[in-house]
Parts: sequence; structure tokens; C-alpha cells
Amino acid sequence: MSGDPAAHQHARKIQRRDAVIAGHSGDETTARAAQNVDDPQVRASALGALDRMGALTDEELQIACSDRSPKVRLRAAALTVGRTNVSPAPLLDDPSDDVVETAAWACGERGFEALGTVTRLGELAADHSNPLVREAAVAALGAIGHPSGLEAILRATTDRVAVRRRAVLALAPFEGPEVEAALRRAAKDRDWQTRDAAELLTSPD
Repeated sequence: MSGDPAAHQHARKIQRRDAVIAGHSGDETTARAAQNVDDPQVRASALGALDRMGALTDEELQIACSDRSPKVRLRAAALTVGRTNVSPAPLLDDPSDDVVETAAWACGERGFEALGTVTRLGELAADHSNPLVREAAVAALGAIGHPSGLEAILRATTDRVAVRRRAVLALAPFEGPEVEAALRRAAKDRDWQTRDAAELLTSPD
């Protein structure tokens, strides 16, 4: 079996299945043991299982945020939502774009972050090469609503379609002449969804 790739693949599938089932059956022992399996998909499933049964500790989640596999770090980033003692902020500097995108989303879902995190999200919104990361960072800035994030959101209203559409919606918590000017420009955008977003924010209740 040790030299049979098909056998190895089958064994990994069983391990992943067992980890997932453990989360539904409350089998903490199996889920915790799966954290030490070589297959990153199994480790990620173990995190989800432990979280599902309310047994995932802050320490375990923190360790998972530094896992060698981006698959595990991505799952860990998502699980920081609702946690006060484990922040997704360090993962905003992850080498994996997928992890950074998820970490930015998690920051927005939490709705509270330190000023340094807001600043980092602003940098990602303005300068990251991946538009999905920029979009997630802009959305997070809007969800957090910190004044320090406004400049990056305003700049994002001139980005590519998906990003600027998200940026217009992210202006919802903000007021001021620069916000009004950005919404007026967005109301004339060539993308109809961007125009609709601007109309939604400028229409009287």
C-alpha cells in the first residue's frame, strides 16, 4: 500500500470523511487526531469539525493560522470570525492570495479591527495585484467603517468594475463632500450595477 498512489488517495478520502463525520457526531478525539495528519485537507476538515462541536480552542486556531499549507490557513482565517482572541489580521500578509482574500473578508465580518489592520486593508485595496483581494479589502473597510479607511475606498471607486462596484457600496457608512462627489460619478458609471449601487445610497428613504 505504501507504494500505491491510488491506495494513498483512498486512505486520505477516508480520513477526510472521518474528520467531517466527527464534527457532526461530536467525536472530539477523532477530530483532534486529524489535526496531525499529513494531508492538509484532512487538517482543514479537522478544524471545521472541532469548530462545529464548539471544541476548537483559541490556541489550536492560532496554530492553524501558521500551518504550512495555505488550505489550512485559509480555513483558519474563516474561522476567526466570531473570535475575539484570534485575529485574521496577520494573514493579510500571507503569501497566498486566497488566504489574504479570506482574511480580509473575515476582518469585515468581525466588524472591529485595530487601526493598524485598517491601514493594512487600505494598502491591499489600493495596491494588491489581485483584484479579488482588492475587492475583499474594500468590502472589509466598508463593513468596519473606520474613517481611516475612507481614502482607500474612494480610490477604489476608479478601479476595475467589480472593485469599484464594491467600493461604492462600501461608502455607505461615510458622509462628506468627497463621498457625495464619488457617488455622483458612480451614478454615471458605464456599469449598470455600479450605477444601481450609487442610486441605492443616494435615494431618499
